[in-house]
Amino acid sequence: FKLSYYNEYKSYLRVMATTGIDDVKKVVVVLSGKGGVGKSTTVTVLANILACQGFSVGVLDTDLCGPSLARMCGIKGNIHSNEQGWVPIRRTIGKGSLSMISLSHLVDNPDQAVIWRGPKKTSIIKQFLQDVCWGKLDYLFIDTPPGTSDEHMAIMECIPGVAAILVTSPQGVAVADVLRQVTFCRKTSAAILGIIETMSGFVCPNCSDCSLIFSKGGGEKLADHCKVPFLGSVPIDPKLCEDLDRGTLGEGSQEYSSYKEYCAIAKSLLHNTADIEMG
Repeated sequence: FKLSYYNEYKSYLRVMATTGIDDVKKVVVVLSGKGGVGKSTTVTVLANILACQGFSVGVLDTDLCGPSLARMCGIKGNIHSNEQGWVPIRRTIGKGSLSMISLSHLVDNPDQAVIWRGPKKTSIIKQFLQDVCWGKLDYLFIDTPPGTSDEHMAIMECIPGVAAILVTSPQGVAVADVLRQVTFCRKTSAAILGIIETMSGFVCPNCSDCSLIFSKGGGEKLADHCKVPFLGSVPIDPKLCEDLDRGTLGEGSQEYSSYKEYCAIAKSLLHNTADIEMG
């Protein structure tokens, strides 16, 4: 009985409508097996860089129990709806735009704990993808919680042609967890765009020297081992961290010492997604 129900449930997810993302050219899900390695930072900075270059970018926060993207992107307000569904909050950045949906826009008290079981998580993610009027987007980034659980399965089942970026810090424990994400992507037929290593050194705000606090090279070794692209390594940047806490990143990305690294990653992302289309 359980196996039969599971197979029916998978079939339901595959055939359900995804009208909300019909006009989205590329969907990129950002994954990591370990929490606190910089997935949300990666999503925020890359989305800002691409928006500044003139792209229409969307950001979906599926970390339902710990939504932080709205704060990091500095996008506040309430979600409104029209006859077509929910309307994401949009802001102009540079020559482009950034649209966002997060559970933090829907709750009355952002400090309230979200205590949901799997079916409710799957349901809200389905709504975020199907019932949101994302409009015409060049890129939709999906931030995820750590692991390979309900949120991740719902995304993979709902979106054919999704591609993934894997984020890790250099430590062996984090790298081992991200190796499981590689296996997850291959089992779910998600294209791996590459691996990003975060916390790859610490940039001193006074002298700009970089100290290797957490070592370096774990992400690149993993990419080589798994035969997937290595997109680059990014050091800890105190000023970037402060501005993300305040939600004041905006168009000032070029002010950060890590800006060059993130720009190189964004360039590789554009190249690696050139031939990927939804469907």
